[in-house]
Amino acid sequence: MKKRNNHSNRSGPDNKLEIAIGSQIRSFRKKMDLTIAELASLANLSIGMLSKIENGNASPSLSTLQSLSDALNIPVTAFFRKFEERRNASFVKAGKGLVIERRGTRAGHEYQLLGHSVGKSISVEPYLITLTVESEVFPLFQHTGMEFIYMLEGKLLYLHGDKSYMLEPGDSLFFDAETTHGPEELIQLPIKFLSVIVSPRFSEVS
Repeated sequence: MKKRNNHSNRSGPDNKLEIAIGSQIRSFRKKMDLTIAELASLANLSIGMLSKIENGNASPSLSTLQSLSDALNIPVTAFFRKFEERRNASFVKAGKGLVIERRGTRAGHEYQLLGHSVGKSISVEPYLITLTVESEVFPLFQHTGMEFIYMLEGKLLYLHGDKSYMLEPGDSLFFDAETTHGPEELIQLPIKFLSVIVSPRFSEVS
């Protein structure tokens, strides 16, 4: 039986996708306890070409990936999982977060965005919030999704709906962000806490 050759050889620093796909194929093959020869036969490929694909030295065509997915009984998209996982990372050096102007932001209140999700169905925004100036009145926030707060420094009375929570270092608060929320009273300055907002993509955080 003649084996198909629907692919191209590729090597070098630009073959990250091929390496990720090859790694996934090898992983699934081993989980099914198949040899390269057995999988090559099931997918109608040559042993040499399957070896090149698994090592990231050949770029498989869509038809080849479909044959491999049929042979392994998994969806084609499963081959791309490692590539998807590796491409999305945010690294922010201490003190280098992007300073964001949120509604009601004032002097002595700083919001540093530490990262954000890319190309996903949900938006994840981690903030480092620092409050250094006393204030009598605070804006109340209300937006879609959920929010998680973790206190790092200081002492703060935080309002969510009709309840108030005294937050000190090590305390956390997880809540539905569609209910009005925000600082109610600054008890001990300076105050520093992490705020992680998770919401559906394309919704607007106010």
